[in-house]
Amino acid sequence: MTIPRNVLWLCALLLTLNASVRAQTRPAAADFNALVFSKTVMFRHASITNGIAAIQRLGAENRFRVEATEDASCFTPANLAKYRVVIFLSTSGDILNEEQQAAFKSFIEHGGGLAAIHAAVAGDVATEGSWPWYGGALCARFTNHSAVVQATVEIEDRKNPSTAPLPEHWVRADEWYNFISTPRGWARVLASVDETTYTGGTMGKDHPVAWCKQVGKGRIWYTALGHTEASFTEPLFLKHLLGGIQSAAGTKRADFKPLR
Repeated sequence: MTIPRNVLWLCALLLTLNASVRAQTRPAAADFNALVFSKTVMFRHASITNGIAAIQRLGAENRFRVEATEDASCFTPANLAKYRVVIFLSTSGDILNEEQQAAFKSFIEHGGGLAAIHAAVAGDVATEGSWPWYGGALCARFTNHSAVVQATVEIEDRKNPSTAPLPEHWVRADEWYNFISTPRGWARVLASVDETTYTGGTMGKDHPVAWCKQVGKGRIWYTALGHTEASFTEPLFLKHLLGGIQSAAGTKRADFKPLR
């Protein structure tokens, strides 16, 4: 039996359309893998749960795969090699043992990225206060903080992916960290908080709250923002966070050269 040409043409068309639909509904391949690490030994922020969920949404919307853990045993050379960026989400205390520290240090210095959020800054009452390499990599040590109050953040770098989407004078509420000294000159300051707009600042006119730095071949990005649970529903904060993750991963161009 001979099948009419128009029937053959229709079958071929249906097969092509079906394949096209399957291709469109297939999940897009991820550009990179990110590991969210939120282990706490000291103070634990209530916003961690919200932060993990927000980063997972950012990953789904922006083509990167997110895994979350509080198990420090995953800090091995073989396992870290799967990721382009590790995200320390309000970690606290000594969260890595010496072997894990060595693996993480090597990961960064050989081209990996760290996006550190809020309590992930170095300090005796923050993260890895007794690890000199971490303190040097983060360029500042936490000392204390204000209450959760509204203040104005001044954007200093208008080109960095984490600050380019933000207004020049960004008014928002957070818990404002004070540091023993400024990271300026050691890291590239991206944004500072204006201490004249709130009560509780101790650093004066030079009070950075977001910065980035190259360490070896790797990239470190830090934001002191993100204490509150509400932070992780704020559209502008989420743009800030996304740009920081992408620049730390090296998938968005950023200048890490310090400015004095």
